[in-house]
Amino acid sequence: MRLLFCLAALVAVTFAQDVNHTPPKVMVYSHGPAEFGTVNTLICHVSGFHPPDIMIQLMKDDEEIRNAEQTDLAFKKNWRFLLTKSVPFTPKEGEKYSCKVTHGSTTKQYAWDPNM
Repeated sequence: MRLLFCLAALVAVTFAQDVNHTPPKVMVYSHGPAEFGTVNTLICHVSGFHPPDIMIQLMKDDEEIRNAEQTDLAFKKNWRFLLTKSVPFTPKEGEKYSCKVTHGSTTKQYAWDPNM
């Protein structure tokens, strides 16, 4: 009986946490207009998520770009969080840049569109 009660409590806690789970909104863009061969900054802005367990990776052709800087975790009045990660980069034709976001157990990749 005690085991059944523990399992029921665990299931209740798991479902209660899912009610508060809000997936992130993700925007991937560059600081300046995209131009091949010109230094720019790749930016990934992630907002509106809860809980704050999140990992952001800036990617070049499916490899993480090192030395990216990330803002401190911030939140709004409704306890939805936001973060921004950025890194200098020089885009070249044929390269693919993206932002990989892992929130809880879900991972999604968002492509940078150079609009060229």
